[in-house]
Amino acid sequence: MRIFGREPALWLNSLAAVLGLVVTFNVGLSAEQAGWLVAGTSAILGAIAAALTRPIAVQAFTAAVATIASGVTAFGFEVAPTTTAAVNGCVLAVLMFITRGQVTPTPPAAPAPAQPTSA
Repeated sequence: MRIFGREPALWLNSLAAVLGLVVTFNVGLSAEQAGWLVAGTSAILGAIAAALTRPIAVQAFTAAVATIASGVTAFGFEVAPTTTAAVNGCVLAVLMFITRGQVTPTPPAAPAPAQPTSA
């Protein structure tokens, strides 16, 4: 399955990075809210991407590392939302670059063969 000629994992990880970028524009979120938004977005979109690729472990690892990095940055070091979003974007970009060749999209489900009916 491809979306506009690209694999879903690429789109979903890119979307997570773009949403992280939106946080850097100081859209009225506190540091804690921004941390939850960035980490939650990474986790949810990463899980969807993992479900759409094989092997699942590679994409699940990418999502887990990005989510943990965002969470540690936001809640462990109490840094600005812009730093949290920047860490998330960098982690996603590096991991997508490293793991891209190791995942493939799941093949679309083939329809079940029709059963002949006897009259």
